[in-house]
Amino acid sequence: MSISDNYLDADSAVYKTLLESTKAIPWKINWSTLQFSYIGPQIEALLGWSPDSWLTVEDWASRMHPDDRAWVVDFCVAQSKAGTDHEADYRALTKDGQYIWIRDVVHVVRKENGEVDSLIGFMFDITERKDTEQKLIELQKQLEELSFKDGLTGVFNRRMFDSVMEVEWANAKRNRQPLSLIMLDIDYFKQYNDYYGHIQGDECLRRVANVLACVATRSRDFFARYGGEEFILVLPETDEAAAFKIAERCRNMIFKAQIPHEKSLVSQLLTISIGISTITPTRNDEAIKFIATVDKQLYVAKEKGRNSIA
Repeated sequence: MSISDNYLDADSAVYKTLLESTKAIPWKINWSTLQFSYIGPQIEALLGWSPDSWLTVEDWASRMHPDDRAWVVDFCVAQSKAGTDHEADYRALTKDGQYIWIRDVVHVVRKENGEVDSLIGFMFDITERKDTEQKLIELQKQLEELSFKDGLTGVFNRRMFDSVMEVEWANAKRNRQPLSLIMLDIDYFKQYNDYYGHIQGDECLRRVANVLACVATRSRDFFARYGGEEFILVLPETDEAAAFKIAERCRNMIFKAQIPHEKSLVSQLLTISIGISTITPTRNDEAIKFIATVDKQLYVAKEKGRNSIA
């Protein structure tokens, strides 16, 4: 053996030591046989499977989460055939039956004639990163939900109402279906706040919101706090008669709640006034004008003496 051969062997040993001392797990697959010619010993510490149990790509694929397997295998095979370096994230099965996230970074080695010779890559444990990403996604979802929820009552807010109204208005116009709105206002709420105090007033708003939210029973029925002591119900595909029955149910449910209101001028219990309107919108109609109509009906209900429906 020549001196140069000794240096090559020494270099190989150094490279192998370096590769096997990193957290990244090196591997190599012979493309013609689809067999592992090498996989780093770190694989056993990470997944529990010994290096000698990684014989073919079938061992790699079978130790992948069923939901990830098909697309990852198809993607990696297609990229390898095309001679394109690539990477893929997937959940790998540990020997004790758990799953951890792996990122495989793959380099395609070609022969002189251009054919694929082998695949060389590194596996990285990205479980912690994926957990962080998932927590951030959940946090973002919570923030989005909060932005559409009323901070006091927990029901949807005016911003969400605007979004839902836009969608349901378009649906009603396109499908030529009736759309009903019910606007509700707590009678003499200022007097309630002045007499019972703002803390009790806030609790009153929460109770009213919880009661009225139960009225929206169908999947597309929508209930929100419109502002102050006003609430609103959006009722898709609901005609005037059906909307009136729902409004009556709202009034009865508030009565059954038996919330005292000694300073009300219409009852010793808390009551609500309700405005209703129904429309099958055409291209000449505008949602903002329809909402204004409902608001006018609420005003009419108050003019009638409150604790009424108009």
